[in-house]
Amino acid sequence: MLLRFTDQSASAMAGYVDPLVVGRVIGDVVDLFVPAVNMTIRFGSKHVNNGCDVKPSLAVDPPSVQIAGRPYDLFTLVMTDPDAPSPSDPTMREWLHWLVMNIPGGTDLSRGEEVVGYTGPRPPVGIHRYVLVLFRQKGRLQEVAAPAARGNFCTRAFAAQYDLGLPVATVYFNAQKEPANRRR
Repeated sequence: MLLRFTDQSASAMAGYVDPLVVGRVIGDVVDLFVPAVNMTIRFGSKHVNNGCDVKPSLAVDPPSVQIAGRPYDLFTLVMTDPDAPSPSDPTMREWLHWLVMNIPGGTDLSRGEEVVGYTGPRPPVGIHRYVLVLFRQKGRLQEVAAPAARGNFCTRAFAAQYDLGLPVATVYFNAQKEPANRRR
């Protein structure tokens, strides 16, 4: 099958810039990858898409995460803040917010094994990015130990340690500290 590009379609493609590149998620957290699995994230009724703003008060509880894929596929989800403690001085990059492994495809995270419990966004200063990265596992992972500390976690090193390869999906959102009188 031969695909033909019109001037209009070529122009539209040339004007497209991946939000993961614009948001520096590719580079700061993960390497360039080709998305291969659909992942839907919601905080209550709020659908999360790349670069959207989520109030920390809305994200106190873990999001609903739906993962496409076949039931015999297994996935790992990592959620980090690459801007900790401050976007201008991220000395604790990346702060680990959540780690769930052995998630069957076509389900949600409740079917997986939580290795590190969820903590919601609590940015002390500035606008922070919160990145959810999904990896397809090569098989069931056994005896995965939680890191000694949440600070200075490295998604790339973790993926290499457990032979996860490149991500199959990534979504990020932004959050900043809310004034005390404007929460919820």
